[in-house]
Amino acid sequence: MTIPMRIAIVDDEITVCRRLSHALAKEGYLVEAFTSGQAFLDVMSRSPFDVVFTDLRLPDFDGMEILSRTKALRADTEVIVITGFGSIDSAIQAIKEGAYYYTTKPLRLNEIRALAKGAIEKLMLREENVRLREALKGEDQLSAIVGNSPPIQSLFSMIQKVAPVDCNVLLQGASGTGKALVARAIHQLSPRKSRPFVSFNCGGFTEELISSELFGYEKGSFTGATVSKVGLLESGSGGTVFLDEVGEMPFSMQVKLLHVLQEKCILRVGGIRPIDLDLRIIAATNRDLKHEVASGNFREDLFFRLNVVTIQLPQLNERKEDIPLLVKHFIKKYSLAFHKPVVDIQSQALQLLINYSYPGNVRELENIIERAVALTDSDHIRVPDLPEDLQQLELDIIQGEGLLSLEEIERRHIARVLEKTGYNKSLTAQILNIPRTTLWRKMKEYKLQ
Repeated sequence: MTIPMRIAIVDDEITVCRRLSHALAKEGYLVEAFTSGQAFLDVMSRSPFDVVFTDLRLPDFDGMEILSRTKALRADTEVIVITGFGSIDSAIQAIKEGAYYYTTKPLRLNEIRALAKGAIEKLMLREENVRLREALKGEDQLSAIVGNSPPIQSLFSMIQKVAPVDCNVLLQGASGTGKALVARAIHQLSPRKSRPFVSFNCGGFTEELISSELFGYEKGSFTGATVSKVGLLESGSGGTVFLDEVGEMPFSMQVKLLHVLQEKCILRVGGIRPIDLDLRIIAATNRDLKHEVASGNFREDLFFRLNVVTIQLPQLNERKEDIPLLVKHFIKKYSLAFHKPVVDIQSQALQLLINYSYPGNVRELENIIERAVALTDSDHIRVPDLPEDLQQLELDIIQGEGLLSLEEIERRHIARVLEKTGYNKSLTAQILNIPRTTLWRKMKEYKLQ
């Protein structure tokens, strides 16, 4: 059911108030009349009107002041200024100050009806434009996730289903699969889209740093705390907080996060006053949290709080048909960034990319294309523009080793990089563009230790 538009009449002449109220109420509007500016502003501050008809001369306020105060309370409200003493100068001033229209007495009811209708149509058009812009923003966020494969279409469908539902979401997937992009898309398609989106990586920080960053602190709560600081959870209130790599969060911090989710409030470090929060949590991990719970590394009660809806992100080797689209996307992105006229990729180089297993997923493919665009002196990416290890994979096949499985290609590639780095695991993980934990898991799987 459509909610009727609210119209206010502000005029010290009771007969004018009654006449206009009766005429506009018959058009289906909710109308309230006021004989003083203060009475109108008191109601406007609590429950804003969509359209306001105000006399220029009131006992307590000038009509221009009513106009400015109304706009300050709600910029979208349309104001029509009425006067019995019309002049070109006052009309121009009213329009400059943001009035929708300026009219003079004696009032004609047909004109009043037309002005109300026009003001409301303008208001509705503005609101529709806002809705369209927000919808386009949401589409832009989805378009940032490139692909047409069945796994990606399933992912799009899941995002669109869960986004409007104000529940916590757990994103599970290997590093480089685009968990941050999915989190942003969910936020942008949700009712919280106009509120903050705050992200925090839970891995690689000390417990003290995580606590101060998430919860904030009060002045003097510890050495160096010369001013109070608002934490990320507090700054994201009303919006969405994205906790990346939540599986890396220290156990003691998991207890504090659970308290936030249960009580919907926080206490700053060194604080004594609880601060209420209104948050949607989207958490992400490349770990199997069920296994972490069973191993005692992750709290079961926190897992259930975060795991209202789980979305599993596909790895790149599970959607090979998306690689050509991703390659074109990244070529366009980095040719613009580097101001280079690279427009495409040679078929031989593309086939090599399709055959590769991508332990670093989409992030690794992006890194490969970024490097190729930066180094190539052609308008097409060629095999020599690709990393040496990828070129070696092609040479292996040419030299008669036969068609290798994706698993074998991945095993050989990791082994080759390990050999070249002298089994420096940190450097190997950096070259492969994967986390050390993923490298350790792959080394154990392929018996490369």
